[in-house]
Amino acid sequence: MMPKTILTAAVAALIAMTPTLELRAETRPQVGSKAPEFTLRTLDGEPVGLAAMLERGPVVLIQLRGWVGYQCPICTAQVGEFMGRIEDFRAAGANIIAVYPGQEAEVRQYAEEFVAGKAIPGNFHFVLDPGLVFTNLYGLRWDAPNETAYPATFLIDPGGTVRFAKISRTHGGRAGAEEILALLR
Repeated sequence: MMPKTILTAAVAALIAMTPTLELRAETRPQVGSKAPEFTLRTLDGEPVGLAAMLERGPVVLIQLRGWVGYQCPICTAQVGEFMGRIEDFRAAGANIIAVYPGQEAEVRQYAEEFVAGKAIPGNFHFVLDPGLVFTNLYGLRWDAPNETAYPATFLIDPGGTVRFAKISRTHGGRAGAEEILALLR
């Protein structure tokens, strides 16, 4: 009789959690919706807020996976691709914000490792998401072993409206620089 009670309690707990899981998906910015405001800090401690960046022009917002037991090679390639086209983004008047999520105690260490040896251009803002606050705000938490966030790319116009959203449910399937540049032309 006891195992049936435990099973019933487990099923009830899963059912109770279902609205929470749906709500997280609903908080993800959709094309045509307003992007939620946030302010995160760079490795140097400088604040980078979405509203302030939008005053300068469109924003390309890239959610990275962060530290997942290793530095994600696909994140590294994506950042390299966008940095390699940084002059094209500058010519389009766009700023890029790349968000590196992680646990509060370790995010800085791993983020420093991620950007080691990279020259960060002026219109590329590499910011930290300690404690996954931004990741949760945008509904991008990948709550699985050795995961932090679903990789995602958004294009937000100067009015704060999401014009492009691509959220990957795997490690790959990322938006490329050319795909975003085509939208900015």
